[in-house]
Amino acid sequence: MSFREFTHLSPNRALEPVNACQGVLFHHTVLSFSETLAKLSDPASQVSYHGIISKTGERCVLVRDAEIAWHAGVSSFRGQSGCNRFLLGLAFEGDTYRYPLTNAQLQSVLEWLVPRWIRYGWSLEWMIDHRQVAPGRKNDLNPSEWQRLLATIEGAVASGALVTRPPG
Repeated sequence: MSFREFTHLSPNRALEPVNACQGVLFHHTVLSFSETLAKLSDPASQVSYHGIISKTGERCVLVRDAEIAWHAGVSSFRGQSGCNRFLLGLAFEGDTYRYPLTNAQLQSVLEWLVPRWIRYGWSLEWMIDHRQVAPGRKNDLNPSEWQRLLATIEGAVASGALVTRPPG
């Protein structure tokens, strides 16, 4: 299955320094897909993600991988502070405390991950959610939805759909 992806660049990004692209920091938007796009298009919001996945699986690229999206705020992960500099921010439409991730969102995230997993040599240890890098300040994702997402990614790794080197 292939999900539609389009680009709508947010003004809320930094072109330098180059993002280290060491992994992914997952978020939920709370707002609808269209409301989120409007908010992230407004320079006054000073917030962005590298991408958003709608409930139907459609994806929007808001910030190029090499650029820094403003998604993490005060944060730290694996001994590094300022997660914006080294993690790509990917958000799911909706509030994972009110609505579970859809199957389309879970399949779309795998589609988004595949080329990056190879390009950047990612591993499961570099997948994290906002709640864990900003404890007490952020609550996304719902822990049960984080576990579903992680299990989906783990399954893709186990099946060989996500590999660090191209086959052959």
